[in-house]
Amino acid sequence: MRIGIDVGGTNTDAVILEGDRVIAACKSPTTEDVSSGISAALATVLDESGVPAAAVDAVMIGTTHFTNAVVERRRLLQVAAVRIGLPATRGVPPMTDWPADLAGALGRHTYMLRGGHEFDGREIAPLDEMGVLEVAKEIRAKGLRSAAITSVFSPVTAVMELRAAEILREECPGIAVSLSHEIGRVGFLERENAAIMNACLAELSVKVVASFRTALRGKGITAPFFISQNDGTLMTPDHVERYPVLTFASGPTNSMRGAARLAGIGDAMVVDVGGTTSDVGMLMQGFPRESAVAVDIGGVRTNFRMPDVLAIGLGGGSRVREQGMRIGPDSVGYEITKDARVFGGDTLTTTDIVVAAGLAIIGDASRVADIPAATIDSALATMHRMVDEAVDRMKTSADRLPVILVGGGAVLISRDLPSASEVIRPENSGVANAIGAAIAQVGGEVDRIYAMEGRSREEVLDEARAEASANAVAAGAAEGSVKIMDIEEVPLAYLPGSATRIRVKAVGDLTMKEAAE
Repeated sequence: MRIGIDVGGTNTDAVILEGDRVIAACKSPTTEDVSSGISAALATVLDESGVPAAAVDAVMIGTTHFTNAVVERRRLLQVAAVRIGLPATRGVPPMTDWPADLAGALGRHTYMLRGGHEFDGREIAPLDEMGVLEVAKEIRAKGLRSAAITSVFSPVTAVMELRAAEILREECPGIAVSLSHEIGRVGFLERENAAIMNACLAELSVKVVASFRTALRGKGITAPFFISQNDGTLMTPDHVERYPVLTFASGPTNSMRGAARLAGIGDAMVVDVGGTTSDVGMLMQGFPRESAVAVDIGGVRTNFRMPDVLAIGLGGGSRVREQGMRIGPDSVGYEITKDARVFGGDTLTTTDIVVAAGLAIIGDASRVADIPAATIDSALATMHRMVDEAVDRMKTSADRLPVILVGGGAVLISRDLPSASEVIRPENSGVANAIGAAIAQVGGEVDRIYAMEGRSREEVLDEARAEASANAVAAGAAEGSVKIMDIEEVPLAYLPGSATRIRVKAVGDLTMKEAAE
């Protein structure tokens, strides 16, 4: 018996699953403090299902807390950004390409020290330990409570990041330290950005996890809880406190995973229509296709794993402008029950259009009876064209694929799409995001540059597979359930030794016994 919760910008969705069967589901408005919204959603599904709190085995939560904090520039810590790489890496200092307001919020406390490694583990220069001590002295003087440490090619060998962290923790008791090799992939500046962003969320992550714990205990739930990350797998609360940045974009990922389970299809396109935007992505073996390029978060380029999702300005609250027929990208959002015409407001929204067209029963249909038929037809055609173009952009070939429609705003799409082989509208699609959270598995990954010279390709791949599988088991996956989901090889012609970048992703089912312990 699992509870899945997804906290969105407009609604907090919750479901109770027994195996694959949905026992109860609900949507509750997201509240400013978030915890009370979670409590309300929990109360509803527990009451509706009659399931006692003691019968719940685990709770899985997806949240937008940390993404919103970065986008809104609120509740962020100032960060000491420590780079280990001199005499290399001098040309572009840390946070060079950051938006001025975000870099200003974090304080631009940047330090560059000697050290780092080549791709094959050879030292660029020994670590400047005296320099780390000087940085620690400045951190204490400035009263900074968080630091991010990034060393050149630390995913290959992390020894210098670990030693620098050890010194900082000794000299600055209580400081939160983010290490880039634990967060980002090979790719120096983007990995450094991800580590700095993670560090600025260090205190907020502790508060958010505590608020989740309080909300669950308030409903008498003592089962372990987990938080979904952006590759469709789970993290423990302790892990989230250390790596909050890995929850970015977990909402679209949960929706896509839920869509795959509801439709029983592993390879398809998914359109998740929310209140403000529609997220379009591609499923591969039941998981979202990951982005192969640097991902922009709040104006900052990062390279940790993220789903490849295209967001378009079409949702249930999107404004409709009759002149020239424009839809969105602005939306009335969570104020739809006040502003939309079917609820007595004076703003024409996409929800008003589908009600006027007789495609949905929402609010008071008499309030939109005066909308001209030409306006309705034009708006419906525009909505379908927007989605069809987005699906076409996200496909990797001209072949037509099934399209699974989910989300509270899925009612906007009532016709077939030219780019789709079929359009699937599964039962319980409105809470696909919460279902995706509830069924999330545990993952492990390795992303490293290997010297292939003198070794067979299969030998190196076996080593990478074994390490990824071990990482999944260490994260809480049942050993017998771990499967390799993805292998990516990129030969690096500009490096000696037949160097190849290899990335392997493994996933397995959560071990409930270990979780409870």
